[in-house]
Amino acid sequence: MADYQLIIIGCGLSGLAAGIRAARFGRRTLILEQHTVAGGLNSYYHRRGVLLETGLHAMTNFAAIGDKRAPLNRLFRQLKLSRRAFVTHEQIGSEIVFPQLRLAFSNDFSLLEAGIAAAFPGCMDRFARLVRAVDAYDPFAPAPWRSTREFLSSILAEPLLEDMLLLPLMVYGNAEEHDMDLGQFVIMFRAVFQDGFFRPQGTIRDFLDMLVAQFRRFDGEIRFQSPVASIIRRHDRVAGVVLADGEEISGDAVLSTVGIPGTARLAGWDLDVAAHTGRMSFMETIALVPARSMAELRHDRTIFFYNLEPTFSYQRPDDLLDVSWGVICFPGNFQGLEAADPAQVRVTNAANYELWQRLEDDDYRRAKERWSAKSLAAAGKIIGNSPADIVYQDSFTPLTIERFTAKAEGAVYGSPRKIRDGRTPWPNLFIAGTDQGYLGIVGAMLSGVTIVNQHLLGS
Repeated sequence: MADYQLIIIGCGLSGLAAGIRAARFGRRTLILEQHTVAGGLNSYYHRRGVLLETGLHAMTNFAAIGDKRAPLNRLFRQLKLSRRAFVTHEQIGSEIVFPQLRLAFSNDFSLLEAGIAAAFPGCMDRFARLVRAVDAYDPFAPAPWRSTREFLSSILAEPLLEDMLLLPLMVYGNAEEHDMDLGQFVIMFRAVFQDGFFRPQGTIRDFLDMLVAQFRRFDGEIRFQSPVASIIRRHDRVAGVVLADGEEISGDAVLSTVGIPGTARLAGWDLDVAAHTGRMSFMETIALVPARSMAELRHDRTIFFYNLEPTFSYQRPDDLLDVSWGVICFPGNFQGLEAADPAQVRVTNAANYELWQRLEDDDYRRAKERWSAKSLAAAGKIIGNSPADIVYQDSFTPLTIERFTAKAEGAVYGSPRKIRDGRTPWPNLFIAGTDQGYLGIVGAMLSGVTIVNQHLLGS
């Protein structure tokens, strides 16, 4: 008999959700994590006595209690967690900022509709047709890749509006440059515009602690500081894993959440890894600002999605960073949250992994300082210049992302080619997470649940 019925590589959100689902139904389940804490990209660290979250700007797919079809509530039922005990705070409201105009949106879809009606008065019938098409589309049905840009152009025929809609959806969950698959667009449109942003009560640490406790409540096991060196293959199946220290652990099935390239490396999968390595990565700068200085900044939104150029170009930049477009997030700007002191401001921009990877240590440190300043200066054109009395400032680059998530080249949204059914060449080795095509915190967790439901329960 194998040591475990299911071995999960990675204790991020998709791995934790898969583990809870499997353990809930009595499967002997082990999660292996190379780091000391859970979460992967969505984790945390402490500086100056403040807990800083590395991934949680805002969760998508908000749903009120009682909406049984909503992804968030379906997820909680699958994990046997109490949705009523899960306190949420909806966004104050967000804004898409282009040189020509701005569009505000919130968890009330009518705000976006009103903004489009005012800015593009001849476009409302076409926008309504777009919404009907989104509502009717099944993004998880097997289908060939289809261009979102062509789809939008055929319905809206309004390039500026198309770019403004794409900016939040691409930067929040698109692995491809320039365009995105229509199914991915539909998923993100629903998640961001129709459902909206929220954050849970407390911090990402509290959220992770809740998930880890639920997994252990069902007798699941987690081993931290246990990097996997390889996946054991025997005949036409996988038989377990080998850890970096040489220990072998046998398993009836293995679920990998480290992406297609990482899984290919572990399993000796004959695959065009380059074609499955995403090019979109980011650098994020976090600034802690004294509450008394926040008045110097425009901070009446939860998130600003900004573009300083007339058109929007979603691609890996030619330089270390592209500060011409990005995301400015105020993690404290959610309904019902007390103002924090210091407050956080987070600015995210597209980054070039290859250029960061070439830098020596001293050059890397200096580049982080230089480009953090440029990032904050660009954000200043939207929210005002950063005050001089910043308490603390930090940033993480594509190299940081790669180290803590195992995503090749720091591509947070994974491969541009998704494996939607999670299958690999081996019948008992599966992929979950971003490379299955589920994105965002709720999506990542549903990915893990989906794999367990479709491939492991009842087998």
